[in-house]
Amino acid sequence: MIIAGKLNAVKRTAVLLVLLLLVAGTVSAQNTNPSWWYERGSASMNAEDWYAAAESFIECIRLNPAHAEGNAALAECYYELGEFDEALLWVRKARSLARGSMALANLEASVQIALGNLEEASKVINDILSREPYNKEALFTAAELDIARGRAGDAVIRFREAVRRFPDDRRLLVSLALVLGSLGDEDAARSYIERALVQHPDDYRVYYYASYLAARRNNIAQALAYAEQSLFYRPGYAPAGSLLASLRYRAGQYEEAARLADELIARKRENAHAWYLKGMAYVRLGRNAEAISVLSTAAAVAPEDEFIRSSLEELLITGTKVEDPQRSRWASWHFARARDYRSRNLLEQALFEYRRGLRLNPYARDRREYADLLRLQGFPARYLEELKFMQNLGLADKTLNDAVESYTALLGNALFRRWEVDPVAISKPHWKVAVFSVANQSAFFHADAGAAGSAYIKDLLVHERNLGSMDLDLRQSSFSQAFRTARENNADYFLVVSVAENERDISITGELFVARTGAAAAVFSTYRTGRDRLRDASRGIVEQLSKALPFRAELIRRRQGQGLIDKGRADGVKDGDAFDVVRQGSAGILSQGIGLVYAPDDVIGKFIVEKADEEVSAGLLERTGFFDRIVQGDEIFIIPKKEEGAAAPSPSVADPELRGLLRTLR
Repeated sequence: MIIAGKLNAVKRTAVLLVLLLLVAGTVSAQNTNPSWWYERGSASMNAEDWYAAAESFIECIRLNPAHAEGNAALAECYYELGEFDEALLWVRKARSLARGSMALANLEASVQIALGNLEEASKVINDILSREPYNKEALFTAAELDIARGRAGDAVIRFREAVRRFPDDRRLLVSLALVLGSLGDEDAARSYIERALVQHPDDYRVYYYASYLAARRNNIAQALAYAEQSLFYRPGYAPAGSLLASLRYRAGQYEEAARLADELIARKRENAHAWYLKGMAYVRLGRNAEAISVLSTAAAVAPEDEFIRSSLEELLITGTKVEDPQRSRWASWHFARARDYRSRNLLEQALFEYRRGLRLNPYARDRREYADLLRLQGFPARYLEELKFMQNLGLADKTLNDAVESYTALLGNALFRRWEVDPVAISKPHWKVAVFSVANQSAFFHADAGAAGSAYIKDLLVHERNLGSMDLDLRQSSFSQAFRTARENNADYFLVVSVAENERDISITGELFVARTGAAAAVFSTYRTGRDRLRDASRGIVEQLSKALPFRAELIRRRQGQGLIDKGRADGVKDGDAFDVVRQGSAGILSQGIGLVYAPDDVIGKFIVEKADEEVSAGLLERTGFFDRIVQGDEIFIIPKKEEGAAAPSPSVADPELRGLLRTLR
């Protein structure tokens, strides 16, 4: 948080410096009238040129620091630029100059919501409504607060009441349509947006939101028509231009999407999302070399954008040779981050970064650092495996060879040695999960966001020892196609991933289905904000999925009344744990929900752990019944209690995409 605060401070200072330099380069010495600068800034605001507007208002305030309207307008400019902390500073100053202004109070509430200070926002809104119960702006902001708190249903009630009192208001009609659309009430959403179109037939903004809602319904043809209408009434309107390009991408018109992205880049070269869309269009066209170049530019423009970096890395992995120097370059970024995390004892984050880097460049000498981290976490056998792998790659030196010799001797009495098994050979996941994104999803911020999120989750599942992701195409044209693909490839479950996001927040939902029947099994959801939010949200989905699926293992060796299973401390097994031994091949997957089903007669014994080693566990075998029917290959189960299963998505999770849309609806 301290580092983030410093970065935000640097960012604010940089924005202020740029604006002040613009002022210094354009101010005429004769223009010393604050009102002249205020009018000039107001004209720029009407044109939605927020930088030019801020430039004028800064000069207005320099000439007259007590200019209340100038302070208020500058706060609004910073709000539109996404500099919410700076907006809060200026709106509070404006309120000190115009204490009775309800408009400024509403603006402060909106800024507080954007900053996540929901209690502060609530106090301001309640104060306004106590004085003016039907203040239209306060009703709108109160509904926005409900959405930020994850109470979209309450927001609908507020918006409906506001629309009843102000039936022609554009913002209220569009907002109600957006909220209803987010809740899946597409018919009601269409009704309100069509009403807004009838009452505001020349408003480019209404057509823009109508396009977004049509895209949500997967009516791409209508969405394209609305986006083009928005641009007809307001040529050069950047949000509509971005949406149109994204819609062309969703429609499979990749050449046109790339052309439109070029137009957006020509207007604003640092438009990272346009670079990203162009790169993704080239990927879909099979122009991989150009796509790598474009996505590399996008990553340079926005180095913290995880979607850009993830898409670029996926392309490098699938489209280049392992020896390609580009892989080494991008892998080094992850290794540097891993070392930084390790220096701060953030070991899980460090492991993640090492694994991402090694996926790009398996031959990197940084693998030694990754191995050391496994050793520090108490996994000497896995440490030894990594060192031996480096020996096989020809990356060994005297120190590494000495470490291999030492740990080979140290592990000489390990369970896997005593039972004469190879932990690498026996390690296998017992659940097969297919990960999909259905259709091109999320047109508001990152095109194909669902596929990018799916790829991240699939990559994380590689390191889950109880379950594995299947090597199937992430992008599926429909749910029925996803169902068919999972079933025909003998998956146990398939996970359909969807992503909602804005410039600061992300929400990922994973809907789990039984591959055999297509029935719903569970829903997982995560919400993250700030840096690394795609990574952290994806990890949240994987953690929920891993926890929800029942523990499964296999009896791989038997010696009289002793047995060895293929799971150990790395899988959460502890000394004293007790499991059912179930006859091999007798268990089936529930047709709905998560779980296993088998007859009571198929439980042929118990396995009680006496010694849990790193990757295997040994214990006592106790038969059930008179005859001993336990054989090598039987399955070991423990069924989680209901409260340990998959949780439904939390009702308090806000929809970041909806919040972002409402924030632009001004």
